[in-house]
Amino acid sequence: MITLRPSSERGHANHGWLDSHHSFSFADYQDEAHMGFGPLRVINEDRVQPGMGFGTHGHRDMEIISYVLDGELSHRDDIGNGSVIVPGDVQRMSAGRGVRHSEFNPSRERPVHFLQIWIIPAEQGIPASYEQSHLTDAQRRGKLALLAAPPGKGGAVAIHQDARVYAGLFDGTESATVAVAPGRRAYVHVARGSAEVNGQALSAGDAALLEDEPEVRIGNAARAELLVFDLP
Repeated sequence: MITLRPSSERGHANHGWLDSHHSFSFADYQDEAHMGFGPLRVINEDRVQPGMGFGTHGHRDMEIISYVLDGELSHRDDIGNGSVIVPGDVQRMSAGRGVRHSEFNPSRERPVHFLQIWIIPAEQGIPASYEQSHLTDAQRRGKLALLAAPPGKGGAVAIHQDARVYAGLFDGTESATVAVAPGRRAYVHVARGSAEVNGQALSAGDAALLEDEPEVRIGNAARAELLVFDLP
């Protein structure tokens, strides 16, 4: 079964410095019909104006992934990490027992466009930790590169949940397929461009929720960048 989640039906908040679209219930957007999909709890598409950002705040017991589409995002936290991530970078912060952090756009000229993703961990109370990696365009071009996976399973970053996150760039005749094991589900989010997912046409901001489907098929794309979540 495939359920479509159109971009136009997402929650939306524009605070001036931040323009954010929420795939799932978040902050002032409360929607009991869209509280998550398996352990996937949040996909926020954020655009932050130059020199602005999220001040220091806290999280607990959540795997938080940041994936930059355009611009730069600066990260600081109270467990000693500081970095600037750019397109192709993936950042994972395990909030665990508790962490305080900030995210800012360090540019004075360009907005930053990124996805903030929350995945509920399989175990609560783990030590807070941070990891960052990079996937080149070549690694994602016409294929689904493993962005995040459980420790030791070959993901660019490790997450504390039995989930796998893939990222891909597709255009024209480029296509890819990833198997979905029995009893598992998949979620596909199109970050930009357009593509067909199991024969269903999706555009930027759209998503497809797949249940009882043996595979995810990506094809007939036009300058598409997308994420595929393989979930319990």
